[in-house]
Amino acid sequence: MSAGAFKLLFLVLMGAGIPVAIAMAGASLIYVLAEGNPPAFVVVHRMVSGIDSFPLLAVPFFILAGNLMNVGGITTRIYNFALALVGWAKGGLGHVNIVGSVVFAGMSGTAVADAAGLGTIEIKAMREHGYDAEFAVGVTAASATLGPIIPPSLPFVIYAMFANVSVGSLFLAGLLPGLVMTLLMMATVAWFAHRKGWGGDIPWEWTKVRKALVELFLVLAFPLSIWALVKWGVGLPLAFGGMLAALLWADRRFAFNAVLPIMTPVLLIGGMTSGLFTATEGAIAACIWALFLGLVWYRTLTWQTFVKASMDTVETTSTVLFIVAAASIFGWMLTATRTTEVIAQWILTFATEPWHFLLLANALMLFVGCFLEPTAAITILVPILLPIVHHFGIDPVHFGLVMVLNLMIGLLHPPMGMVLFVLARVAKLSVERTTMAILPWMVPLLLALGLVTFIPAISLWLPRALG
Repeated sequence: MSAGAFKLLFLVLMGAGIPVAIAMAGASLIYVLAEGNPPAFVVVHRMVSGIDSFPLLAVPFFILAGNLMNVGGITTRIYNFALALVGWAKGGLGHVNIVGSVVFAGMSGTAVADAAGLGTIEIKAMREHGYDAEFAVGVTAASATLGPIIPPSLPFVIYAMFANVSVGSLFLAGLLPGLVMTLLMMATVAWFAHRKGWGGDIPWEWTKVRKALVELFLVLAFPLSIWALVKWGVGLPLAFGGMLAALLWADRRFAFNAVLPIMTPVLLIGGMTSGLFTATEGAIAACIWALFLGLVWYRTLTWQTFVKASMDTVETTSTVLFIVAAASIFGWMLTATRTTEVIAQWILTFATEPWHFLLLANALMLFVGCFLEPTAAITILVPILLPIVHHFGIDPVHFGLVMVLNLMIGLLHPPMGMVLFVLARVAKLSVERTTMAILPWMVPLLLALGLVTFIPAISLWLPRALG
């Protein structure tokens, strides 16, 4: 069997509606059996070795942390915090939707979890306040793309493993692009509000706004205070433990709603950059933090909800890791048949400058993202595109942000957009109406993609500044 027949077989299996993981593994196995070399057991060996990776241990723990936060009632606290902070502005619940997604992104790491978790609360509230269903669905879909950009992020973990880059660097690199996306989406909400004459959805109450600002200040002051204590000679573990105890005392004394959940990404990034733990250990720390909040502090997590979160985690993890295992053998076959080399040479005939390549890569990844789940797309595209990234001297951390953002935008489009189908079900709209509702929100998302792609400093300034 020729290399061309191998690729054609994969496309035929995909076209027949077979799941992408089975199509990748099946095409590889049939090719090996037809060739007779290497032996067929190599397929199983490569699939097992593909998931035998320490960084991949972070995947189930990040999924579990997000599920525990979701079932433990944390989403309601996040929504109330966002409502107090920006609900009084024109187009208030639109802004609340985006701010809530920013906070939830620091716990879930996936766009689908954001859409299914906060989306249910947000769309219901927006429709009750008189917003049309299309606007509610559009802003929820757009804000859900923040889930994998703001750390922690499952796609970043998968990309880091295949591209051999630091997970911590990718997490840091996602913060400023996430801020840019947030500002552009909030500007879009303001434009809609001005055009349609919307006002705020709750009355201005300085007491509530002040409380939300204090929560935000505490979150930002936490790492700065630890840094100052370490500079003054206090050991890092003692400084960390002391500030955490002070934060818990403040939360108990003043009954803050969301300051402790908002701390999740701060604790993760601070722990990784300070050397307290690796990204994988950070995922375990996130689970411990989620269990502490749900079982001990808020006491909203029951045995039944814990079992539900665990079973959901097992289901999601098995799906993700099966895709990674299948993509491992598929990627190995692409390399063995020199397919990646041929594609790279073909791309280089069109791309003579880095910006040419980035433009072509964006078009390719946007197209692929409409048909493949992000994990599968990353595992297929990284072996093909990464050699060209190195050829042009593009930072692989920067390219990782560009790839993940492209694939998140692909989740909003038919025929395979998971966020699209989740929100259509939540809002009880047809897929066609949901697609049309999302289209205006492609403007801020594509603008953010252009800025992140062609201004690398947006992604790279923070990782380089923190070493």
